[in-house]
Amino acid sequence: MSETPRTHESAAGQAQASPARPPRVGLFVTCLVDLMRPSVGFAAARLLEEAGCTVHVPAQTCCGQPAYNSGDRGTTRDLAEQVIDAFAGFDYVVAPSGSCAGMIRTHYPELFHDDPNWLPRANALAAKTYELTSFLVDVMFHTRTGARFRRRVTYHDSCAGLRELGVQGQPRKLLAGVEGLELVEMAESDVCCGFGGTFAVKYGEISNAIVEAKTKNITESGAPVLLAGDLGCLMNMAGKLSRDGKTVEVRHVAEVLAGMTDEPAIGAQD
Repeated sequence: MSETPRTHESAAGQAQASPARPPRVGLFVTCLVDLMRPSVGFAAARLLEEAGCTVHVPAQTCCGQPAYNSGDRGTTRDLAEQVIDAFAGFDYVVAPSGSCAGMIRTHYPELFHDDPNWLPRANALAAKTYELTSFLVDVMFHTRTGARFRRRVTYHDSCAGLRELGVQGQPRKLLAGVEGLELVEMAESDVCCGFGGTFAVKYGEISNAIVEAKTKNITESGAPVLLAGDLGCLMNMAGKLSRDGKTVEVRHVAEVLAGMTDEPAIGAQD
């Protein structure tokens, strides 16, 4: 357990946590986790609680990224307003997804740039929103979870988390503290897996070519386990590995860090 941190100053210059109480974190579960892999949400909650936070899961919906990427700004605004309202009262907002956290932190201010009523609220939410591993390492200074995982793993850096939020060293720092775990870096770990949300639907052939190159690097690493921090990427890579008859075990990094690996791997048969 980490100690409750001293008052942290956000990018907006406002105190986000008080030394008198644990930080109140609103967990943004994400659509894919809620629908496809709830264990990731439970793992994220466990990690946040172990780091000294009180975790709340308010009623929530999609962050709006699929609509935003498709050019539907009206639907995106409707969804974003719901998210801003739902998470306004927390010290921090944390998501086990670089793409969803990146949408809130990077694109909400862009979305409301011409709206003087919503822009301050969008900026305030953006300033206190983090991807899970970044929050644990950079805000809570919590780098040892006490987990054990006696396997060799390789790690994929998801595009949004890496390029929009600078998430790269943080998951590796956390994995270094997992007893028995050996990290083997694949070639081009920071190259896209081909998912890209609606990109994989609109440009299936291109997406397949990209994920084929990615899964080649995964298998050539020799690691029997693949980890990443975004469920969309993990589902895309797991699907390709399964179609090609590969036996690589695919998991969200939060499941390993929380010691919650009893659930079948992503894409595996129950």
